[in-house]
Amino acid sequence: MDDVTAMRQALDLAGAAAADGDVPVGAVVIDADGVVIGRGRNTRERDADPTGHAEVVALREAAAARGEWRLEGCTLVVTLEPCTMCAGAVVASRVARLVFGAFDDKAGAVGSLWDVVRDRRLNHRPEVASGVLAAESAALLRSFFDAHR
Repeated sequence: MDDVTAMRQALDLAGAAAADGDVPVGAVVIDADGVVIGRGRNTRERDADPTGHAEVVALREAAAARGEWRLEGCTLVVTLEPCTMCAGAVVASRVARLVFGAFDDKAGAVGSLWDVVRDRRLNHRPEVASGVLAAESAALLRSFFDAHR
């Protein structure tokens, strides 16, 4: 599965999060064969869970599908640049690639404010591709926040 197709699936999940009143962020984990093994969307509001970020939810589902926490050879595709918690989860889960859409100038930890996943002091550094369907991701977020102001 290519990055754009995967990002479209993540955008669909982001829309579902918005429908529940959560910030519209969606994520999918793709295995080395191109199969989606994890899906996630923000669930903080729905579940009253501060760790209910799309990335964490998708990584948990992928780990359960594999029966192990190491997600070597997998790609995490997410609509918004991960925060520090999620960037740490990316490193800890050993995903091979991280693909994201819009940059997050307020909380981004993959180049905007910090660059956790490329920190040479850590034991794992995934490949990063940014800006995939960024305009669509940003528009979804803008629309959500405009409606909540």
